[in-house]
Amino acid sequence: MAGKRDVESDRAAELAGEASAEAAIQAAAMAPELELSLSVPPDLTAAAFFDVDNTMMMGASIFHFARGLAARKYFSSSDLAGFVWQQLKFRVGGREDPESVKASREQALSFVSGRSVAELVSLGEEIYDELMADRIWKGTQALAQMHLDAGQRVWLVTATPVELAQIIARRLGLTGALGTVSESEDGIYTGRLVGDLLHGKAKAQAVRSLAAKEGLDLRRCTAYSDSSNDVPMLSVVGTAVAVNPDSQLREISRRKGWEIRDFRTGRKAAKIGVPSILGAGAVAGAVAATMAYRRRVK
Repeated sequence: MAGKRDVESDRAAELAGEASAEAAIQAAAMAPELELSLSVPPDLTAAAFFDVDNTMMMGASIFHFARGLAARKYFSSSDLAGFVWQQLKFRVGGREDPESVKASREQALSFVSGRSVAELVSLGEEIYDELMADRIWKGTQALAQMHLDAGQRVWLVTATPVELAQIIARRLGLTGALGTVSESEDGIYTGRLVGDLLHGKAKAQAVRSLAAKEGLDLRRCTAYSDSSNDVPMLSVVGTAVAVNPDSQLREISRRKGWEIRDFRTGRKAAKIGVPSILGAGAVAGAVAATMAYRRRVK
């Protein structure tokens, strides 16, 4: 029984990763071309992948988005409190607990069912300016810019809805984002995910899929994250960097010899130096499917 569940989980992760990579490529193709440094030729086989929550941004992007929706009376304060509690359980206990992952997935679906994609993207733009722009870690943003200046592409990779992740990537001048993909028909969310949440193994699969489609050499790529949940993603690239790491990731990083950057206190632990990061490259993508909470019917 456990073996069957593992196979189903791996298949869901594969579908989520492939869907996210495809959505990211399509969005990047429609976006304005990045202005790379004229003094550095494009590096077509190296890229950087950045997690979002607590890595690129202080706190959880989906929570900031939910706060913005609550302020617009999309749902009640008690709904918001319940959302926060579920996300905390997922963040802390969702590593290997299928029930936690399932609960987060079901809650994610409730965000989008019956909603207009265009409406939620527009709201995401507003809420980014109001609640997210000032929460970007300047140190992490500087790392992303370092890769861009070296001619590399930079992608966000996150369980956050892909549409929201793409907004964040665009505002930061990055290449694009990989995130959870929610199905839509005629511009309206159906309430079904394509694959599963972009979490854990699914992130690693998304990075692999993007690398295959974009001709990236993963040995020359770099990944950044704060969470031990992202060890699968960190393990598929040539260089892994722990940013503001949780205690488990800090211990894993020390054991594996991964670089550690901590911008919460201004210190940079286990510093190996900028050249080692650029030498491996990096891919940051990200992003995900469930863009808004259904307005509560009273």
